[in-house]
Amino acid sequence: MAVKIRLRRMGSKKAPFYRVVVADSLSPRDGRFIDEIGTYNPLTHPAEVKINEEKAMKWLLTGAQPTDTVRSLFSKAGIMKKLHEQKRKKA
Repeated sequence: MAVKIRLRRMGSKKAPFYRVVVADSLSPRDGRFIDEIGTYNPLTHPAEVKINEEKAMKWLLTGAQPTDTVRSLFSKAGIMKKLHEQKRKKA
């Protein structure tokens, strides 16, 4: 089972709000998910991003693959840098 970290669209028409979730890669965009690790609101200025770093690191270390958008959000939050540092320490 391939696991992805991706966005789940919430909110109403023309007012999107997203939840960052861990889901099976075969499940639909707004379908079943395994774990919720954060939120993303692109309508505020600047965009509001709240991510539980502990859960995100746990899933990334176990092999979950983030989508391009989620990878960008993680980079801005500094999670990808922490992940690379942690992997470098293990090696």
